[in-house]
Amino acid sequence: MKNDYDQNGYLVLKNIFEERELQALRQVVDRFHQSWVEENAEFYAEKAINSAYLTAKKHLKGSDREVLFKFIGSAKLMDVVTSIMGSHTAFMNTQLFFDPVNAAQRSYWHRDPQYHLSVEEQKDALAGPDVLHFRVPLVDEPGLELIPGTHRRWDSSEELDVRLEQKGRKNHEDLPAGVRVALNAGDLLVFSANMIHRGLYGMNRLALDILFCDPAPELAAFITDNCLPDPRTLEMLENRTAFDSALEIKRRCADVEKLSISATSSLNS
Repeated sequence: MKNDYDQNGYLVLKNIFEERELQALRQVVDRFHQSWVEENAEFYAEKAINSAYLTAKKHLKGSDREVLFKFIGSAKLMDVVTSIMGSHTAFMNTQLFFDPVNAAQRSYWHRDPQYHLSVEEQKDALAGPDVLHFRVPLVDEPGLELIPGTHRRWDSSEELDVRLEQKGRKNHEDLPAGVRVALNAGDLLVFSANMIHRGLYGMNRLALDILFCDPAPELAAFITDNCLPDPRTLEMLENRTAFDSALEIKRRCADVEKLSISATSSLNS
């Protein structure tokens, strides 16, 4: 698995989740989605294609959050995660992907970091710590279109113009190197957040993405405290290591911040 991922930036594992596992997950996700849509009705109707922070307390009760945490911390999923990313991998976040309300809305090429990094920083990120999506389709869906190898290489001139909508190009235009990966309920798609990709809409897609990252302090800002399990829930998990790593990153960053504040206070006193 690791060799396939390292070469292409993605891999698909077929039929690894059973229907009973998906059914329990679907029920929780449906409750989250209904609550999220009610709160974000205008955004949902205009252009939304995904939501986030499913494990936070805002939209789900404690028992539903436990279902998500147990799935994320299951031996089955974490065996795949650690085989690709190593034993110190940290849980980062969750996202839910669905079809846009507007059937004419186009899917678009992007790299995840482009929304918070400059172009030069995006180049540097290709050699930096990894963030990976582990996508669990809850129904059969068209999947994603990906450009293999772009988790490690920079855009061609055409790819960059399309992705960033330069020189009159649009980010929904087809790219020659794109590979379409259809998914069925029960599959698992693993792909790099750094690679050039776009979602494929249709079939009432509903996909849970679980994001894991290398244990790097610069990624701590993307790990939200209220999305992490409490000590009691941690004890229920088959494999809690990704959550422990996330908590440790947050703790280290908090310690560094305290030292910085203390040093600044000393200088000003």
